[in-house]
Amino acid sequence: MSLQRALAQLRHPAFREGAADLIGPALGVGAWGLVTGVAMVKSGMSVWLALLMSLAVYAGSAQLSVIPLLAVGAPLWVVWLTATCVNLRFVIFSSLWRGYFQSQPLQQRLAIGYFSGDVIFVAFMKRFPRVEPGPDQSPYFWGAASLNWLAWQIPSVAGILLANEIPLSWGLGFAGVLALLGVLLSLLVDRATWVATAVAASAAVAAYALPLKLNILVAIAAAIAAGLAMESAQRHARQQALRRRAAREDGT
Repeated sequence: MSLQRALAQLRHPAFREGAADLIGPALGVGAWGLVTGVAMVKSGMSVWLALLMSLAVYAGSAQLSVIPLLAVGAPLWVVWLTATCVNLRFVIFSSLWRGYFQSQPLQQRLAIGYFSGDVIFVAFMKRFPRVEPGPDQSPYFWGAASLNWLAWQIPSVAGILLANEIPLSWGLGFAGVLALLGVLLSLLVDRATWVATAVAASAAVAAYALPLKLNILVAIAAAIAAGLAMESAQRHARQQALRRRAAREDGT
């Protein structure tokens, strides 16, 4: 993105609107980032490697999922598979982003892929429910993405640098759970997501005894299957309703 284009994005009213919409979720994201930064160092990761992971990976759920696996020396294929499964939702996100940003250059689309996140996706889809390009969409996205990135990286870096000064007695693990719950609740927007969440929680508890925290993979697989099943059922119900409506109109 050129400097002139970047400045135009910053001055656009939609940029400020996107940032404003992320202020509330940013509090939970920041707490989550702090916990993740501390967890990376406490698990035995060096400060420089933790900083690299925070800046390059930039995926809190994947980082928190693989940190316990790295700490117990899990096989690399388990680490990679866990991170891949946790981030499968971004395949769905990117397929929906395409309807809005497919006309932009490859470099900008790659940047969007890096900066995209769960709360950004939810805020964006609420603001632009119709899948068609518009002049406000790119500035809005970058306003939300900029605030979300800062809300994650600043506390995460602070947690990494101050990990050895922060005692476990502060209960940051519980704070991280609360932060994750706050982010999770912002993503529960329809019946399919509620069902997938309930199925994932039940599967994680049921498979808790599995080694190497494989219950995480089981929960993810169960949630994806439940979400796809619900989506298919809802699509079928909509098609049936349209057919019945068309049949009534033909009868009249």
